[in-house]
Amino acid sequence: MGGRKSVAGGGPATLKSQAICVSSMPSLIDTFTAAGQGHVFAHLDRLPETARQRLLSEAAEIDLAEIDRLVKSLVNASSPATVDLRDLTPAPYVSRPEHGGDRSAWEKARAVGEQALRAGRVAAFTVAGGQGTRLGYDGPKGTFAVTPITRKSLFQVFAEKIRSAGRRYGRPIHWFIMTSHQNHEATESFFKENHSFGLDAGHVHFFRQGRMPAVDFNGRILLAEQDAIAMSPDGHGGSLRALERSGALDLMKSEGVDVISYFQVDNPLVRCIDPAFVGWHLLSNSEMSSKMVPKAYAGEKVGHFCMQRGRLVVVEYSDLPVAMQQEVDPGTQRLRYLAGSIAIHMLDREFVRRMASGTDTALPFHRADKKIPCVDAAGNPVRPAKPNGVKFEMFVFDALPFARNPVVIETRREDDFSPVKNAEGIDSPKTCRDDQLRQFARWFKAAGIALPVDASGLPTFALEISPLFADDEGSFAAAWARLAPKPELREGLCLA
Repeated sequence: MGGRKSVAGGGPATLKSQAICVSSMPSLIDTFTAAGQGHVFAHLDRLPETARQRLLSEAAEIDLAEIDRLVKSLVNASSPATVDLRDLTPAPYVSRPEHGGDRSAWEKARAVGEQALRAGRVAAFTVAGGQGTRLGYDGPKGTFAVTPITRKSLFQVFAEKIRSAGRRYGRPIHWFIMTSHQNHEATESFFKENHSFGLDAGHVHFFRQGRMPAVDFNGRILLAEQDAIAMSPDGHGGSLRALERSGALDLMKSEGVDVISYFQVDNPLVRCIDPAFVGWHLLSNSEMSSKMVPKAYAGEKVGHFCMQRGRLVVVEYSDLPVAMQQEVDPGTQRLRYLAGSIAIHMLDREFVRRMASGTDTALPFHRADKKIPCVDAAGNPVRPAKPNGVKFEMFVFDALPFARNPVVIETRREDDFSPVKNAEGIDSPKTCRDDQLRQFARWFKAAGIALPVDASGLPTFALEISPLFADDEGSFAAAWARLAPKPELREGLCLA
């Protein structure tokens, strides 16, 4: 199956499938039976052929030895796994110049990053397996419209940022997109229908995230239907295995890419290609680098960058005791555990390969007790009112303790982080739209053009700036200076 194939009609490139061919039905069933999981095929004889093949194909994806280890360590363990909070201290990070950081060091990092981009060493990588369910939207989250005026999708915003960077540095940038089994076809179709948003389709690569079966509290694999296993994505940490299994890492190597810019699909403000971040990663000889934002308040729901016995770790907000979250540094009077994780990383290609191989290092799985719709032994549907099983997932930040020379740099929240997660309230389409508008207003102000804004910096009328026109303050000032005549500053202004 190796390599990649072109989608008919000149569409985006698809990396090799991760599905495992079913070569021998009896041996597969025997293997499951020997592992105590033969009930998965209890209804096989009464299924039509297409349903039989579906069930067998799903079963062939499962690593039974891995499931056995996870059941023993996470499900049947005498005491539940707990997060190790011993010896934690706040992690150091590189401050931005306006917060005391070395401006010349930031300038050097940017120059090194730009050199790497001109050499074609950097690829973008978007984790995009989610659906828009929490937004009340039926479709892949990346197809959700987010911009204030033209209602561009998340995918289009990222595509234009990547196009802009490729144009600026004179090298097209490869973009790798991890989908899920649920949204893979819809995502590919969306790109094909939109002609990859002006990108060369040969530089846009799709592959599916891995899946794991859910088990009951006795470790037995659950069936979602008589002909379907209760499978779920293996978490954003599974992206490292998926990069390897799909052939993406081999493709990167053949194209001279050794730095991977990782970000999640729900954050349209993210700087997909940030030369200063690339530079800090390379200058530090880091295998995995991260961005942080200072926490807005003690209880903000972000992970915490910490040091633990000489290693960089991220401790989830739900795992760090409230008293520790509220600790204040007596010298600065700021939160002691200030560095919030926003799921933006740089990854060394061969580090990803090493983590994916699992030979000497591997991401740990985490247990999540869930209400999992399933069928009982007779094949009747069960819709549980309380958790009835366990899902297994990995977190990408769990790779940090294994990375050599990890570095954390500070970024400005207002220029890098405004996710769309909820239909209303915090991290909603409205808050994200307003944050985009505030960013545009700041760019105008930095260029010496005053827009009327309220006390929060929100413009009094809506406008929009495409990343193809500008993607930061400096590029906006230069692009605006070239405009002749200057457009009227008014409601609905779009600069593209």
